[in-house]
Amino acid sequence: MGLIFGKAQNKFQDPAKLRRLIVDLIDKEDWSSMSADVKGDAYEGLFEKNAQDTKSGAGQYFTPRPLISAIVDVIAPKPKETICDPACGTGGFLLASHDYLAKHYQLDKDEKRFLNEKALKGWELVHNTARLCAMNMMLHGIGHGEDLPLTVADSLAGHPGEYFDIVLTNPPFGKKSSTTIVGADGKPYKEKEMIEREDFWATTSNKQLNFVQHVKTLLKQHGRAAVVVSDNVLFEGGAGETIRRKLLHECDVHTLLRLPTGLFYAQGVKANVLFFDRKPASEAPWTKKLWIYDFRTNKDFTLKTNPLKRSDLDEFVTCYNPENRHNRKTTWSENSPEWHVCVQGTGGTLACV
Repeated sequence: MGLIFGKAQNKFQDPAKLRRLIVDLIDKEDWSSMSADVKGDAYEGLFEKNAQDTKSGAGQYFTPRPLISAIVDVIAPKPKETICDPACGTGGFLLASHDYLAKHYQLDKDEKRFLNEKALKGWELVHNTARLCAMNMMLHGIGHGEDLPLTVADSLAGHPGEYFDIVLTNPPFGKKSSTTIVGADGKPYKEKEMIEREDFWATTSNKQLNFVQHVKTLLKQHGRAAVVVSDNVLFEGGAGETIRRKLLHECDVHTLLRLPTGLFYAQGVKANVLFFDRKPASEAPWTKKLWIYDFRTNKDFTLKTNPLKRSDLDEFVTCYNPENRHNRKTTWSENSPEWHVCVQGTGGTLACV
């Protein structure tokens, strides 16, 4: 409750609007009798509506829910697995995972308690965004009393000492980490620009490269990850090349979903979803073959007039074959060039063949 209501302010300059909110909306509904699903879905709807207003800035913390749903569907969480988002924003990945498990499994009492109290963990740097995430979790029945699985901190600052079966995240876009943050005390401070950690492969100021490294360190052996990354992460030299080589060697980087522009608050950003599994130490690289699904070519989406729908990603989910991705087959042909098989390139890049 302290996180949700701390320093919160709501100002109504028009008394008629305040009366309409209280009398016509709040008092007419029996909110206490509504299920967590109804209240949570209503709150999520407000997020989505707000994220469509790119001038507000709220959209930068909002990953399109249809994309999140498709990612969770192919990752396919299982009961008693732990799931983490180190840059959770308003909590979309965590809530979608919670919803997936509740709908796909007949959970027993112990499994339900584990799901609501221990399965999920999120970190969020921006206090006001963490406030939205905390309310979102509470309305969905996640957490135990006031103990929510959410930490307001810079997750890149160090390893939390916990490891997870699944990591799902959409880290902040942008190369530099020098961002002014307003903390819970209302004072601005600068986010650290260079991240130096002994468990990282390389030191860089590129936030997304740092998050890729951080995600790998959070995974248990054979843990599964899906990370939204921009094109520069796939092709940048220097530290980027070092990180890619290490990732391809120590993990099975098996799938890349190329996303179209127009899905995110940051317009024009060419983003992808990178899927990989952490593996034990090995002399030979774990990545043998990378599958790329091209969802970018000839695709046109906008936040308002043509938003992404979950059905738009049905083919990707089918091609991914979440039941057993090792048995999936290439659908690429000259007449249907959207699906490719790729292998590791000589320069640590991801090259199609």
